Amino acid sequence: MSSNEGPTQDPVDDLSVTPPKTWATGVPAVTHALRYSLSQTSVRRTALTLLNINQAKGFDCPGCAWPEPGPGKRHFNEYCENGAKHVNDEATGRRIGADFFRAHSIAELGRASDYWLNQQGRLTEPMVKRPGASHYEPIGWGEALGLIADELRRLDSPDRALFYTSGRLNNEAAFLLQLFARAYGTNNLPDCSNMCHESSGFALQETLGIGKGSVSLDDIHTADLVFVVGQNPGTNHPRMLSALEETKRNGGRVIAVNTLPEAGLIRFKHPQKARGVIGRGTSIADQFLHIRAGGDLALFQALNRLLLEAEDAAPGTVLDRAFIDAHTTGFADFAAQARTVSWDDVRTATGLSREEIERVHEQVLASGKVIVCWAMGLTQHKHGVPTIREIVNFLLLRGNVGRPGAGVCPVRGHSNVQGDRTMGVWERMPKEFLDALGHEFDFTPPARHGLDSVDAIRAMRDGRATVFLGVAGNFVRATPDSTVTEDAMRRCRLTAHISTKLNRSHAVCGETALILPTLGRSDRDVQETGEQFYTVEDSMSEVHASRGKLPPAAPRLLSEVAIISRLARRTLGSEPAIPWEEFEADYGTVRDRIARVIPGFEDFNARVARPGGFRLPNPVNERVFRTPSGKAVFTRNAFTMPEIPEGHLLLQTLRSHDQWNTVPYAMNDRYRGIHNARRVVLVNPDDLTALGLAERDVVDLVSVWRDGVERRAERFVTVSYPTTRGSAAAYYPETNILVPLDSVADFSNTPTSKSVLVRLERVEAA
Repeated sequence: MSSNEGPTQDPVDDLSVTPPKTWATGVPAVTHALRYSLSQTSVRRTALTLLNINQAKGFDCPGCAWPEPGPGKRHFNEYCENGAKHVNDEATGRRIGADFFRAHSIAELGRASDYWLNQQGRLTEPMVKRPGASHYEPIGWGEALGLIADELRRLDSPDRALFYTSGRLNNEAAFLLQLFARAYGTNNLPDCSNMCHESSGFALQETLGIGKGSVSLDDIHTADLVFVVGQNPGTNHPRMLSALEETKRNGGRVIAVNTLPEAGLIRFKHPQKARGVIGRGTSIADQFLHIRAGGDLALFQALNRLLLEAEDAAPGTVLDRAFIDAHTTGFADFAAQARTVSWDDVRTATGLSREEIERVHEQVLASGKVIVCWAMGLTQHKHGVPTIREIVNFLLLRGNVGRPGAGVCPVRGHSNVQGDRTMGVWERMPKEFLDALGHEFDFTPPARHGLDSVDAIRAMRDGRATVFLGVAGNFVRATPDSTVTEDAMRRCRLTAHISTKLNRSHAVCGETALILPTLGRSDRDVQETGEQFYTVEDSMSEVHASRGKLPPAAPRLLSEVAIISRLARRTLGSEPAIPWEEFEADYGTVRDRIARVIPGFEDFNARVARPGGFRLPNPVNERVFRTPSGKAVFTRNAFTMPEIPEGHLLLQTLRSHDQWNTVPYAMNDRYRGIHNARRVVLVNPDDLTALGLAERDVVDLVSVWRDGVERRAERFVTVSYPTTRGSAAAYYPETNILVPLDSVADFSNTPTSKSVLVRLERVEAA
């Protein structure tokens, strides 16, 4: 299928609104998945992808990082609606070649929608935009990599280069990317974690000594009580609903905490079970806390106060004093702070009644094993790190850390975002990692911390960084302050993107710009020594192999491992003496080096060859805490909440159901009842009345920030929706333009995309 057989027009924007769904998945999910898959590729290719996705001898779903059951427990259809859509979106039969770029100028691509760009198909050959040119043109691999290498070598400082990646990258390529950057001389390794779970990493590293979650899939299944806070599993990681259904069937309970009622957390119809096809499915949330945006810190402070008071009333029966005394520090200071929390403040911050919170408290007291899961609804606030620290306090009080069925569970999005960080893609890797890397490859890695994603934008804006290499992802649409970000990117002397499909980042060019097409997750990867596999790490530290099954989309495609290896060889030459050719020829040699550098990967090749792979050790589960004190840390977290002036709302950006990351697959969000439109803003009906607005008014969303710069997202339609009072919601990336670059979480520098202060200005309908 050529590109001209794909869609050339965006779907018609003709908003219709139906009541939000009260259940998720079921037969409609299967139907939607198959319909989209078959619109992209053939019946045979669809069958091949769906029967191999998330299988022990197949390939890992690129859609999310939720783990699979053990090899003997997997269904032959071990995927969700969104995973099926995403893998077949990548396996599409549509192709983009030189003719496409001759027909479409860069200016024209810049005016196209994210939907249209994605729908054009797979990239098939390297392309270059030369200085002053209006179009991309074909270029050979050797010349393309030579252009980048020449530009890197002529920089007066390695710190003027940026090496960005998203979680789509595999472990082997991620390890080589960070090795290349550090051998070149910089720690400038911004990644997508900077925009999502950086707050989790900071909070967990400080309190537990490791920036990862501690639970397994079996822990979710056997927990007595699971909190699902600030996340929407039904859209972002639907297979989590299967795990929560298992929790419920084993007698556990679930508490959902969200500013929006989410269909999957109300009721789940498992499409692989009779009860999900012909029955009513499973009610998931036993209690729904309809919390105000940014009120989660106050909620857990209130729960902690209640636990302390319950212990006062019945000493020795509520808190796990043996655990606290043996394995924690800072309890007294934390407890003194926790007792000062005001119920008036809690009610103002959360919008919840004391009775609702006390009901949660009763469920906590009745539960021996508690897990707290969370996602961007917590991390993308200014006080995201204190909120997660307070959750850790909550779990430490009753010893719910480091034992089966209990613990912390940050639920990550991209399939290998956690693996990339494990492999060293971080701008501030610890000295132990850098020393091991330098010892293995006989060079001295730079010690100075590099730039994260937000600081990388600032550096490009200010002319301090002039070369940008993006490996996977869509940087300009994933980042905040879209106008500032795009202007910053255009200031670069050279931008290069390693990609499978077209996206807006390719239309936001430096003086010289390159598109380097690569293999997809489902493509076979054959190198000099034969067919290769690579590995990924999921949200629960399970590492497993992934093997593509489809013929490559084009004969000239290179793998990410090959591109990085060839570029590193051209840039660095023989100093330091790193065997890049060997790495490209045999990925097993990369894994041998990983095994010698990164603890937990010993005997990597043999262990990952087992069906299902292996789980990385987590010292927290042995109640070993690698903090300075050697103990888990209780923290003092001052009460805080977002301030919303009269006439304003707190906006959160979110995905629609028909969307993966920055890419919409359609104009629908059927679980929320939004059809045929994306430029909508969901507002509580009482807030609409208070603002003098009505359903279906056309408004501009205007971001209010202390720098006085007007950031405006134009012509959104108001939709009455059960958000909490004072909060609103709209889809990204369309609303990323409203997130100020300098509005970031304390400590983690994560953009505050869940707490954007806006006013709504009515405009005349077109």
